[in-house]
Amino acid sequence: MLTANKLMPQGRGLAPVLLKRAATIELDWDVRQKSRFDATDSQGRQIGIFLPRGTAVRGGDVLVAEDGSLVRVIAAPQPVLRITHCTAHGTPFDLTRAAYHLGNRHVPIELKPDHLKIEPDHVLADMLRSMHLIVVAVEEAFEPEGGAYGSQGHSHGGHSHDHGHDHGKSGPKPLVLAPELLDDDHGHDHSHDHSHGHSH
Repeated sequence: MLTANKLMPQGRGLAPVLLKRAATIELDWDVRQKSRFDATDSQGRQIGIFLPRGTAVRGGDVLVAEDGSLVRVIAAPQPVLRITHCTAHGTPFDLTRAAYHLGNRHVPIELKPDHLKIEPDHVLADMLRSMHLIVVAVEEAFEPEGGAYGSQGHSHGGHSHDHGHDHGKSGPKPLVLAPELLDDDHGHDHSHDHSHGHSH
């Protein structure tokens, strides 16, 4: 079995011809969020992937095998819930509210300008429908938003931003709370009125 322990985010720095020639592996999010897994590429080779802990593999990333060969990762279609706002009963701002409530529950979310995507969950689907949102089960690639404080920095759809200014030299200092002041009980005891009667 080949091993691969190097990841090139979005294949940056590689010539397009090399990317075109590379073998591919198609993986869903459940596998791509792991740093160690086995996979079979498009050439039928078994590859053991060993990446630093906490590394998530994104569609378009390129793995480098021990023999120097390249393997391009494709985000496999998988069951997801596609969430859009209801044009009859709501506004696009409803998606912002939905992202806030889902974030409170630490749900992985893919953010798009006109919709959200989450993994299937009938309880969350009911909650979202009660907020006048349209929830549809589809099979699509899933690329949830990374953590704001993750080791990979700003990642927006596979490219990094150099803002050209230093966030640390001017402006107010960030507020840092001592651990004993943080309350782990977030009080996620929300009640929702499901009696709107909206059926999408």
